[in-house]
Parts: sequence; C-alpha cells; structure tokens
Amino acid sequence: MLAAQNLTLAGRLAGITTELHPGEVTAICGPNGAGKSSLLAALAGLLAGDQGAAMLDGAALSALPLDKRAQQIGYLPQSADVAWDVSVETLVALGRLPWRTGGAQDHAAVEAAIAAMQLGALRQRAVSQLSGGERARALLARVLAGEPRWLLADEPLANLDLAHQLALLAHFRALAERGPGVVLVLHDLAQAMNHADRVLVLSGGALVEDGPPQQALRSEAIARHWGVQAQWLGERGARALAII
Repeated sequence: MLAAQNLTLAGRLAGITTELHPGEVTAICGPNGAGKSSLLAALAGLLAGDQGAAMLDGAALSALPLDKRAQQIGYLPQSADVAWDVSVETLVALGRLPWRTGGAQDHAAVEAAIAAMQLGALRQRAVSQLSGGERARALLARVLAGEPRWLLADEPLANLDLAHQLALLAHFRALAERGPGVVLVLHDLAQAMNHADRVLVLSGGALVEDGPPQQALRSEAIARHWGVQAQWLGERGARALAII
C-alpha cells in the first residue's frame, strides 16, 4: 500500500492523509496550483514533507535505499530531461538500472515496454529526432521497463494525440488489472471520470474530495473547487463534461 500520513509541505501540501491501493487506477485532479504534482512527487519519495511522511507497505519511503525504492515505484514527471541523445531502445533500457541484472529478464522487460508504447519502428531513432508525443511515449516506456509495483505519472497524456491517449489509458487499466497501482495526475476531468477507479481532488494543497469518480467529480464539487457550473452528459464510461 502507498500512503501519505499528514503530509505537509509549506505552501504546497496541507496535512494530506490517504491510502492508495494496488490494482486500481487513481487520478489526482484539481485546479492549477492545487498541489497535484507536489503530492505525486512526495508519494514517489522525491519530496520530503515538513511534517508527516509518504509510506510504502507501512514503512517510510525515506528509510528505503534508493535502488529498492526505484524497484517499487516508477515515476514519470511532467517534463523529463534526457541528458544524452541516445536511441529510444537505449533510453528504455535505462529503466532496468535499479535491477542491475543484465540478463534475459531485462531484455524481455525492455521489449515489452517498447511494444506497449508502440515504439518498435522508432527503437533506433535518437531521442532528439522524436516528436513531442513520441518522446513522451519513450519516457513512459523507460518507466514501464522497470516493472514497478507502483506507476506514478504526472500528466502522462499531454502531447499525445487522441488515439494514443486512449491507447495509453487502456494500457494503464490493463496494468492495474495485473496488480500494480497506477496513480495519474490528470487535468481532463472526463478522462478521470471515465477511466479512474478513484479520484483525489486537491484544492489549495488540501485533499477536499476522495472517492469514486462519480462522487469526487460530481457537479457540486466541480462548482466548489473549480469555480464553474457544469453537468455530466452520457452514460457511465463515456461521459462528457458540459460547462453551463
């Protein structure tokens, strides 16, 4: 279980306590500046709170060696730099560094990640020669190659066209069904409504809604936290948000 216990970070997070469950897709939503990226980074062990802690299976993340943490949690930031202009295949293989086995399991994991992100035709292309969407998929493939128990991604659908967004959301669902926990920062509330099992809504650094999407993203909550009047249209799983 991945959890936050009274997680507080001055100016960004205000006493957040929540428990996330494996096998679920959890969306973190909220208006700009709500603390979404800060919470995700803290749950990945990359930000230490002024108070409270991020926990993994009952132990503080800060107590875990870095390689053990990297084996358990895969983190994709909103914008990730690539220090060397390597090929897509080499970039994806970097996701295996926490394991340091160098064997058949590494090769299989890299191949599975390349296939999952539909990068086979680009595997020898330099990262500098990729489009924004291709680069985003390559960076996510690097995370997937590490086969983490928890996948944390900050706005992973940005820069992707509609077809790749839908394919990626389906992949996140399939991944969760195999057991790992998936936690996504999403700005598109319809994507969260239609594809998440659970939604956390942040506002002003506080956790203000937490539950199934139809509860956490009900019209009254959207009006309260986003300041707009809206209503949901369509059937469950294919809902659209109409601004009134």
